[in-house]
Amino acid sequence: MKERTGQRADGPGEEKEFWRAGNMLYPVPAVMVSVRRPGERPNIITIAWAGTVCSAPAMVSISVRKERYSYDILKETGEFVVNLVTRKLAAAADYCGVRSGRDTDKFQAMGLTPQESRQVFAPGIKESPVNIECRVTQVIPLGSHDMFLAQVLGVTVDKGYLDARGKLRLNDAGLVAYSHGEYAVLGEKLGTFGFSVQKGKTRRKKS
Repeated sequence: MKERTGQRADGPGEEKEFWRAGNMLYPVPAVMVSVRRPGERPNIITIAWAGTVCSAPAMVSISVRKERYSYDILKETGEFVVNLVTRKLAAAADYCGVRSGRDTDKFQAMGLTPQESRQVFAPGIKESPVNIECRVTQVIPLGSHDMFLAQVLGVTVDKGYLDARGKLRLNDAGLVAYSHGEYAVLGEKLGTFGFSVQKGKTRRKKS
């Protein structure tokens, strides 16, 4: 239930309302997670609740409802591939989030190409600029979702996004984020890591 803190303002930033606990941490990455069980076709599940949890070793997490078709595949195989989503893949990501792999071959339906992985049996998605091969280390029951913690075993990147020095220009790929029911392409660059304390920028005040 909403708790009123004042009359509704004419514009944002004037007044606020307090709401009960809910999932409002936005934006989040929209990723397509590919899985495969031996003897079956590969499947894709779109995940909005995914994130980096550790850098050494490199680890990620995804949270999945138990009733999702891919849940049992994840539990049985203990591996998956995270595929980043671009503007061109936005419709495919949405489709893979609203259709079930129980009765749909999502790779075929969306014209996507299974890409052989090096470290896991599950394929990546060739059309994605980055494929992150993962092996599950722990499954944590949380309630509506179970969290799959996984170690990153390897990453495949599209050479088209490497500059002359071999640096990955990932932000040139038109990456997609998900925010409050809507997909959006990452846009205006505001700065780079540490820009607030670089020379010529706003300096940190001495305390």
